Amino acid sequence: MPRPSKPARSPASQKRLPPPPAPATADRLELMQTFLRIVDAGSLSSAAAQLGTTQPTVSRRLQALERSLGLRLLQRSTHAMKLTEDGARCYERAKELLASWELLQADLRGASDEPEGTLRVVVPHAFGQQLLVEPLTEYLHRHARVSVEWLLHDRAVDFIADGIDCAIHMGEVHDPNVVAIRVAEVPRIVVAAPSVLAGAPAPTHPDELARLPWLSLRTFYRKEIALTHEDTGEVQPIVFHPRVSTDSLYALRSAAVKGLGVCVASAWVLQEDLARGRLLHLVPRWRAAPLPMYLLYPQARFHPARLRKFVELMRETIPTALAVATHRG
Repeated sequence: MPRPSKPARSPASQKRLPPPPAPATADRLELMQTFLRIVDAGSLSSAAAQLGTTQPTVSRRLQALERSLGLRLLQRSTHAMKLTEDGARCYERAKELLASWELLQADLRGASDEPEGTLRVVVPHAFGQQLLVEPLTEYLHRHARVSVEWLLHDRAVDFIADGIDCAIHMGEVHDPNVVAIRVAEVPRIVVAAPSVLAGAPAPTHPDELARLPWLSLRTFYRKEIALTHEDTGEVQPIVFHPRVSTDSLYALRSAAVKGLGVCVASAWVLQEDLARGRLLHLVPRWRAAPLPMYLLYPQARFHPARLRKFVELMRETIPTALAVATHRG
């Protein structure tokens, strides 16, 4: 369900609710946090999934907040959910209030602020399964009160709707609403199984590659790619029709090992196959442009300690992990 947008004017008979006994301040904060998550997620069920609870629990919290305020905040039907005018005002003020509360907590804790809670991180499949597990392990060893949801996918991240704290992203970033920290560049090389050459000499110039069968990693290249000579800077485009096109780096590597074609892929994931002779490094003086790697997270007045410490450690450890994996073997 899409995120609620335009406030709906509720009937006067439904707008004001009888005032109940006021809940404790801590309870009110939890109720407001739940209300914000409902609005951002677009439905009670999505909010419940993100909060790790049930839909009836989320519904009860919303009702409790509405009773405590004496206002109807959301109009709900079977197929739609809209903010009331009061709900729209409450949403904006609640965001400000909770941000201020978190800032107050951070100021009072100061240097003793110990990361805690759950951090939700989205990571590209191959990197999240292999290269970045070691930095993740170090982060968890340092911060025993933090747990991490390590979510592997390569699509664009909706931080609010999906309840994501941070993403590790490959490629350039064009979203002005996120903080983007460039942490590394991932070298890419051209490889193929020996069988692809069918006994012919290994190509030394990109012109010789165009007549071979190709594979493509569709998230970064599909039917053409440019190679640059590392000494002269000469750029040579290659146009081809791929026999296999995939969005998985591991599937691309497996197809290359099976001899289905030439591919361009991240150097770190190919090292073992190169060392064992299952793949050959073609046109070794030519490379595709390296892929930038970014840490992304939403802009905000306050970021919890678990996110700040994660970003600090990833900036420190990712370049080393990448360098070691790229030159292994």
